[in-house]
Amino acid sequence: MIIALSLCCIAAYLLGSIPTGLVLARLFGGRDIRSAGSGNIGATNVARVLGRRLGLLTLMGDMLKGWLPLLLGGRVLDGRLPADALSLAICLIALAAFVGHLFSAYLKFTGGKGVATALGIFLYLEPVALGLAAVLFIAVVAIWRYVSLGSLAAAAMLPVLLFLLSFVRPVSAPVIVLSSGVGILIFIKHRANIQRLLQGTEHRLGSRTG
Repeated sequence: MIIALSLCCIAAYLLGSIPTGLVLARLFGGRDIRSAGSGNIGATNVARVLGRRLGLLTLMGDMLKGWLPLLLGGRVLDGRLPADALSLAICLIALAAFVGHLFSAYLKFTGGKGVATALGIFLYLEPVALGLAAVLFIAVVAIWRYVSLGSLAAAAMLPVLLFLLSFVRPVSAPVIVLSSGVGILIFIKHRANIQRLLQGTEHRLGSRTG
């Protein structure tokens, strides 16, 4: 089982490493998205530079990188591990996919900011808590028009929502720990956005650069 889990984690990392936005921008936009707009390979920058259609495809692709490894890993490991061990194993696979997106093997260990991949991960693990975090994201973006601020608010709130949800029904402790770790990494990858938010120079939703 250790070998099977290790292989699942390696596969998840390599899948998570696929730079969806970069690939789509080159195939359909004819440019390196890293040299346009904010320079990020994520859906927001792709949409800002190349249009909403490619931005949406990037979002879906990055979400799939978080969701698909868990589906496949769950099928491989289900029935072979007790429930607690399976939950921990799935969270390790999720972390591998997430780290792959942030530190891609194909981009010299650089990458995106992880929000869409985290969305795919928690869509699989805890869709109810994710839905509540998504409501917060939408509210923040609707009021202030900063996608980064909405992402940070949702990332910070998700562990809290999972903890509160655990009083209503069982929530795996590894999932709560994973959400906290993912949130911290999202904040780290948004350092430049946080600085621009504090300076009042962050791009608002609907603005176009590059």
